[in-house]
Amino acid sequence: HNGGQTACIQQRSFYPPFGGIFYSTYAVGFVNSSRPLPQRTFGNMTGIYSPSVVYCVLREKIPQVRSVIPLTLFSSVLLGVIQGVTEFLPVSSSGHLAIAEHLLNISGASEVPPFFDVLLHLGTLFAVFIAYWADIRDMILEFFHGVGDLVHGTTPSRVPPARRMILLIIAGPLPLFAVLPAKDAIEGLGDNMYFVAFALLATGCLLFASDRVRRGRKTEKSATMLDALLVGVGQAVATCPGISRSGTTITAGCFVGFERKFAVRFSFLLSIPAILGANILSLKDALEAEIPWEEVPVYLAGVLVAAVVGYACIRLLKMIAEKGRFGFFAYYCWLAGAVTLALTLLQK
Repeated sequence: HNGGQTACIQQRSFYPPFGGIFYSTYAVGFVNSSRPLPQRTFGNMTGIYSPSVVYCVLREKIPQVRSVIPLTLFSSVLLGVIQGVTEFLPVSSSGHLAIAEHLLNISGASEVPPFFDVLLHLGTLFAVFIAYWADIRDMILEFFHGVGDLVHGTTPSRVPPARRMILLIIAGPLPLFAVLPAKDAIEGLGDNMYFVAFALLATGCLLFASDRVRRGRKTEKSATMLDALLVGVGQAVATCPGISRSGTTITAGCFVGFERKFAVRFSFLLSIPAILGANILSLKDALEAEIPWEEVPVYLAGVLVAAVVGYACIRLLKMIAEKGRFGFFAYYCWLAGAVTLALTLLQK
C-alpha cells in the first residue's frame, strides 16, 4: 500500500510429544514506510491474548501495524476480569503483568490493542461512578453552585463538604505531573524483575502498616489541601510497577489521619482524574492503530465484565477497610514478591 511493506511473522512452536517444530506465517498488516521491517525472534506465543500478540509486539517498533487476527470473546471477558480485579484491589496490576511477561513467558501479557485498553479503563471508571454516584452527583451540583457564587460575587459562610471534596480531588493528582517527564523510565522498570519483587514486598509492608496505624477522623469536612497532596504523592509513587495505586493511596490517607471509610472513598474518587488522564494520553495511539470496528461488540463484552467485576471489588474493599483488615493482601504481596525474587534468581 503506497510502497509499503507487508509485516509478516513466523511463529515457531516446539511440541516435544511429536518431536518436531511447527512453523506458521501470518500476514499481519501493512506499514506505510519504505524502511526495512525489524527482524525479531519470538518465543512462547501462548497466553491470555495470544491471538493478537503479533500486533502487541510489533506495535512497539511499528505503530502503523494493524492486526488482522480478531480478539476472541473468551480473551475479552478474561481481560475484563483481570482489569476489574487488579485496578482496584491492592495487589498491583502492573507488577502482575510484568511477572506474567518476564517470568511466566506469557508473551504480550502486558499489551492489549490501544482502543480496547482505553475501553477497559472506561469500564472500571464506570464502576467507580456507580459505586460513588451520590458523591459524584453532589460534586457536580456543587460545582455549578460554586460557579454561580463566583458570578454573583457571593461566598457561603461555610464551604459545603461537596465543594471541599472538589478542591481535594483537584489537588490530589498534581504530584502526577512531576513524574510525567520520567514516564518512559518508570514504565521501563517493569523489565527489572528485582525492582518488581521489592516493590511488591514494599506494597505488602504498606498494607500491613495501614492496619496498625491509629484510626483517624478526618473527612472532606476537615481534610486539608496538604493531606490531599500527600495522598497524591502516594499515587505518583504507585506509577512504579509493583506498587499498588489503591493500596498506596488508602495507606497514605490512613497515615494523614483520614477516617478509614473516607480514605477508601477518596482513593477511588481520586482514581477518576488519574484514569481519565491516562486514557487521554493513550487516545492518540488508539486512534492511530485503526480501530477494528467489527471487533467492537467483543470489546464491549470485556468492558461490561470489567465494570461489573470492578464494582464488586470496590464493594469488597470498602468492607475490608471498615474492618481494618488489609493483612490478607499484605501477605499475598509478600508471597508474590518473594516468589518473584526467587524465580528471578533461579533464572540467572
